[in-house]
Amino acid sequence: MLVNEQPSQSQRFLSLDVFRGLTVALMILVNNPGSWSFVYPPFRHAEWHGYTPTDLVFPFFLFAVGNAMSFALRKYEAIGHAAAVKKILKRTFLIFIIGLLLNWFPFVKYDDGGNFVFKSFESLRIMGVLQRIALCYGIAGLLIHFLKPKGATIAGILLLAGYWLILNFAGQGDPYSLEGNAGLFIDKAILGESHMYHGEGQAFDPEGLLSTLPAVVNVIAGYLVGAYIQQKGKNNKTVGKLLIAGVVLVALAYLWNIEFPINKKIWTSSYVLVTVGLATLVLALLVYVIEIVGVKKGFGFFEVFGKNPLFIYVMSGVLVKTYGLIRPEAGMNAYSWIYKYGFQSWAGDYPGSLLFAIAHVLLFWLLGYVMDKKKIYIRV
Repeated sequence: MLVNEQPSQSQRFLSLDVFRGLTVALMILVNNPGSWSFVYPPFRHAEWHGYTPTDLVFPFFLFAVGNAMSFALRKYEAIGHAAAVKKILKRTFLIFIIGLLLNWFPFVKYDDGGNFVFKSFESLRIMGVLQRIALCYGIAGLLIHFLKPKGATIAGILLLAGYWLILNFAGQGDPYSLEGNAGLFIDKAILGESHMYHGEGQAFDPEGLLSTLPAVVNVIAGYLVGAYIQQKGKNNKTVGKLLIAGVVLVALAYLWNIEFPINKKIWTSSYVLVTVGLATLVLALLVYVIEIVGVKKGFGFFEVFGKNPLFIYVMSGVLVKTYGLIRPEAGMNAYSWIYKYGFQSWAGDYPGSLLFAIAHVLLFWLLGYVMDKKKIYIRV
């Protein structure tokens, strides 16, 4: 849906827009290095257990989805259960389909002879970032709507504990390994290997079905924090309690890490706690600096991303996939060509790769800036 008007100022917290925009900017940055062979360690995902700054980006975005939900779900209470469920499920479906189509886009590819052929549905990856966002939004939205915040909190705790138990009892060998985690077997049985991600050297989906369940808690937590800020107001007491909550969650995550390793690729429950804790700390600091102290200069860059987050993220994916159809030189697509001649040739391997990514962040900031100036906001 296209909306040509500024969202209601009464329902806006600049700090929340900045937080959401920061995550979108970072998603574009880490997803688009000039070359995957030349990526600085902080911009890589952890090989398996542990986490890097890059591993915080996706769960932070889910947390931001929950923040936004704390505004939207208040309206749903007045329209009745049937209408609310319809709205939640419709948005879930649309985001999932957009993600699926983005996986399929541009629908054609080069064959070995250099000719265009249609991409087969038989090898289409079903899950992905947007698909996980959709499912987490839908499940969290229904839990919060029907169970209210207290019930959704209990449900979130049960999801984290239940996921731990499922991995322990249904896994094979090392239940937290790539080959032995229960999510792998569930995805193979339901999705099929040809519809899964193969970037780990085998069929394994880091946005798989089972590991989506603990990710729901990132959204529930974002909702609870967003609702708390609205209820208690933007003041030092609110910020102080959020900082305490964040520190406690991080401490609990590291305690749980002793038994249940922090791991982004299977989205362990300890990973949920550490990312929720860190997201709460970052948001609390933003609320303090922006809303209480009143420092707004310099944050407008990220606010632009936060006003059209889904559209900007999708467009970044569309552009990168379109590069693959353009071959300025034999055996080299536009993505590699731009990196080689536009950045690597004068900046070097690693700096050039990073500058390529930064250039794309700036490109999509410009898109968001123009849309904001024209008061164009795209909502699903």
